[in-house]
Amino acid sequence: MNYSRFLSIFFFLLMSVFLARSKNISFDFNTYYTPPHKPRLVVGIVVDQMRYDYLTRYANRFGDGGFSRLMNEGYNFKNNNFDYIPTYTAPGHATIYTGTSPKYHGIIANDWYDREKGGMIYCVDDDQYNAVGTLRSEGRKSPFRMDVTTFADQNRLHTQFRGKSIGIAIKDRGAILPAGPTANGAYWFVGATEGQWVTSDFYMETLPDWVDKFNRENHANDYLKVWDTKERIETYIQSGPDLTDFESGFKGKETPTFPYDLKKLAPYNGNFDIIKNTPFGNSLTTDFAIAAIYGESLGLDDDTDVLTVSYSSTDYVGHNFGVNAVETEDTYIRLDHDLDRLLETLDEVVGEGFYTVFLTADHGAVQVPNYLKSVKIPSGYIDNNSIKSSISDFLIERYGDGVWVENMSNYQVFLNRGLISEMALDLRIIQREVADFVQTLGHILETYTADDMLTNYYDIGVAHKLQNGFNQSRSGDVIIVVDPSFISYKMTGTTHGSGFQYDTHVPLLFFGNGIKTRKQLPSELNC
Repeated sequence: MNYSRFLSIFFFLLMSVFLARSKNISFDFNTYYTPPHKPRLVVGIVVDQMRYDYLTRYANRFGDGGFSRLMNEGYNFKNNNFDYIPTYTAPGHATIYTGTSPKYHGIIANDWYDREKGGMIYCVDDDQYNAVGTLRSEGRKSPFRMDVTTFADQNRLHTQFRGKSIGIAIKDRGAILPAGPTANGAYWFVGATEGQWVTSDFYMETLPDWVDKFNRENHANDYLKVWDTKERIETYIQSGPDLTDFESGFKGKETPTFPYDLKKLAPYNGNFDIIKNTPFGNSLTTDFAIAAIYGESLGLDDDTDVLTVSYSSTDYVGHNFGVNAVETEDTYIRLDHDLDRLLETLDEVVGEGFYTVFLTADHGAVQVPNYLKSVKIPSGYIDNNSIKSSISDFLIERYGDGVWVENMSNYQVFLNRGLISEMALDLRIIQREVADFVQTLGHILETYTADDMLTNYYDIGVAHKLQNGFNQSRSGDVIIVVDPSFISYKMTGTTHGSGFQYDTHVPLLFFGNGIKTRKQLPSELNC
C-alpha cells in the first residue's frame, strides 16, 4: 500500500468511525482528498470544549490566518458529532486519535471506578513510572490503560519508527492519549510553584535540551500578567454581560469581571495553575508546540511525523465562566491568533503544502443551567449523592441491610456484586430493579442496565451512544441519562458529558496537503 493511499484511508476512518455516522452515506475519496505527495508532518489540533457554533458565533472576530484560514482553504464538516456517551476529555482524545469508541479503546471517562481496587482510577496514572522534569506526582503517567493504538502509533510502525510522534497539552491526558504508547515524547504542564513542561520516564530518562531550554526561559512567568479583553469590551456582542450570577471567577477577586491581574491573583489560585484558566494557557501551549517543531526538527525529511496539540485552556475557561461569557469569547479571539502563529511557523519550517492539519474538539458544553432557567428554558441540576442514597435505601428496604451500592460516578451505578452473589440473588434482576426505580426519580430521561448493553443491539438514539461508550470490564451496572440541560455540577460555569447535541456537535476541519477546499453541507452527513 503506498503512503498516499494509507493517509487517505486514515482520513476516511477518522471521519467514518469518529464522526456521527449514517448508513446511507458513502464517502468518495476524490470529493475531499487529492494525493499529490505524502505530507512531511501531520498536525492534529484538539480544542478542548469547543462547540461547533463557536466557529460561526465568533466568525466576525477571527482574523484571516487562524480559524478562517482553516475553514476557507480547507474542508469544513458542519455536522460532525460524537456517537458515544460520555463526552469527556479523555474519551474524546482517545476516540479522535484511535478512530474507535470507548467500548473498544477502554478510556470510558477521565476517571472511573475500578471494581478490583475498590476505588476511582485516573485514565493516565501509572505508578510504574516516575516523573521527569518535576518531583510532583503529576509526572507518573503513561497511556497503558488505552487498549488500542493511535494513528500516530500506526505511522510509527509504518515508517519503521523513523517518523516521530510528539504529544503536547497542558492536560496530561490531552498529551498522552493522542500520541500513544510508541510516541517519542508527550509533554504536559505542571503549574503550582513550578510552571514547567514535564513528562514521565515511560518516554525518556531526561528532558531533551530544547525542553530544558524552554523551561529555563520561564515562559510561564511571562503570562502572569493582566488579562483584559483583547478588543473593546463593548464589541463582545456574542456574549452576555460581563457581570452575571452564572460565572465562578477567581479567588481573591470579588466579581468575575475584567480585568484580571493574574500575578496578584496567582497565590490564591494555585500560583502558575491560574494560567491554565485563561487564554494565556493556549498561548503557552502554542509557544511550546513551536519550540517542539524546531527542537525535534519535525517535518524536515521524507518520513512523515505527527504532532498532536491539545488546547486545554478553553475547557478550563468554559468550566469557570460558561458558554455565554465574555471570557469565553475573548479566549477564542486570542486562540485564533495563536492558531495563526502556529500555521505561520508550519509554513516557514515545513513548507506550505507539505503538511496536513486537522482541527476538532473532544466535546462541547451545555449553557449554564441557571442561565437557561433565568430565560425560562427547562434546565437544572442533579444530585448524584442523593440518587445514590435513594438507590441504597430502595435496596435495603427490599433485600435488607448492606452496602448495596459501591460507587456512583459518570452517571453509572456500580452495585456490590459480592454481596449480591453472597445472598444468591440474580445480578440482572437487581440491575433491572434499580434501573426501573431510578426512573421514578426526578429529571431522569432513560436508564439502561449492563445486561441491556450486552444482550441488545441499538443502532439509533441515546442507547446507541451508550452502547458505544460501554466497556464490559470497566462500565457500571446501571447507566442513567438525565434530562437535557440538567447536569451534576456546581451552580456556576458549565460542564459536559451527555449525548445531546450541545456536547456532541464539534468542529472538524481538514487543511493542507491533499485536502480540497470544500464546505460539507449539513444534509451530507446526517446524525
